[in-house]
Amino acid sequence: MPLMEPYRIKVVEPIPVTTRAVREKALERAGHNLFNLSADEVTIDLLTDSGTGALSAAQQAAAALGDESYAGARSYHRFRAVVDELTAYPHVFPVHQGRAAERILFSALLEPGQITISNTHFDTTRANSELAGCEARDLPCPEMKDLESDEPFKGNIDLVALEAALTGPDADRIGIVIMTITNNGGGGQPVSMANLEAASRLCRRHAVPFFLDAGRFAENAWLVTQREPGYENSSPREVAKAAFRLADGCLASLKKDGIANIGGLLALRDDDVARRCELILTATEGFRTYGGLAGRDLEMLAQGLIEVTDPHYLRARADAAAHLAELVNTAGVGTVRPPGIHGVYLNAGRLLPHIPPERFPGHALACALYIEGGIRSVELGSLFLGEVDSDGRLRTPAPYELLRLALPRRVYTQSHLEYVAEIVAAVAKRAESVPGYRLVTVPPILRHFNATLEPITPLT
Repeated sequence: MPLMEPYRIKVVEPIPVTTRAVREKALERAGHNLFNLSADEVTIDLLTDSGTGALSAAQQAAAALGDESYAGARSYHRFRAVVDELTAYPHVFPVHQGRAAERILFSALLEPGQITISNTHFDTTRANSELAGCEARDLPCPEMKDLESDEPFKGNIDLVALEAALTGPDADRIGIVIMTITNNGGGGQPVSMANLEAASRLCRRHAVPFFLDAGRFAENAWLVTQREPGYENSSPREVAKAAFRLADGCLASLKKDGIANIGGLLALRDDDVARRCELILTATEGFRTYGGLAGRDLEMLAQGLIEVTDPHYLRARADAAAHLAELVNTAGVGTVRPPGIHGVYLNAGRLLPHIPPERFPGHALACALYIEGGIRSVELGSLFLGEVDSDGRLRTPAPYELLRLALPRRVYTQSHLEYVAEIVAAVAKRAESVPGYRLVTVPPILRHFNATLEPITPLT
């Protein structure tokens, strides 16, 4: 079947079309940090797929039913029923977004000096681990080292390394193992059910809590049905249910696979941990039945959690990512392969070999795409994931220098993605002229959000 969005457009919003001169001035004013741009200065916004999706007619209708009672609202009970059916966790707490769930869980479960282990911690997960006084360790699978191989599950955790950690000299310091599905920091790659099952068994054997960072649980489930033998006849929802049942709980930003503009989830099995989390939730987010969200938000989330496992929706979303990746590859730009769903990850390090990691090639490519065509994206390389000292000097580079083109849900059409590919191709033709960047201001955590930079021309 030809590529086709499985929906029709009912409401439209104009997008800004600017000139190169306007974009150059905007980027300079923003300190060469695309997070600092005004949305009115961006033509195609691929910064993130978090909270940027389009609501369905059913979600908009559900919002009108929102019960804004402070405690025990009808909207909470609808949300709870959908989450119960999907996850089967006995304790369900809505929160305003995923990072709130991280902070609450880590505050309740962890002690300073402990270790958190993940296939790859994403930015806020790592930050909340470190703010809790813990050390965050990533154990991506060896297959991830070859960005352009067709290995289907590069998001997996390294099971050999995990077992070594759970039996090694620091074993008593490990406070949690958290699997990110899909692996956002690892190129948006999925985690196999076999890998989840094996990691779950290891954690149970060593009495270490095993959690899912499930912001993109439905997309991971779809890729399992397409790539993992034994699941080809399963529905995405069946796979998702099986995944949740392997863990002691989950945290999730529902701004991704809840297809909503705000919202998150913390769900747990353990009664004692749940009691501790509830106390922190009530003190910092809100009562346990709303967690900082309005009733209308809970209604839209409940509907979104139903819509997100629709195979037609997931197939079209996967096809869109694959189409963009193919166009970019045809232009000679490498991507993490095989493509995932929520974004296409460009190999900036390969495209810009003249820019060393300490001059942030992924960020350089992001700036070039914005200047060329008004596209906002985000670097996932040494600026985002590397270790930088207080003076902005890179001490430990990221494993890869990537640029993520995140795809908001149900927002952009095929022609928009073809425009993006044309801009990537135009930049690729003059790749050697793209300058590197140096850090000017260096926030101590989550620096990519607030740092300012300046281009280095000529490269030094």
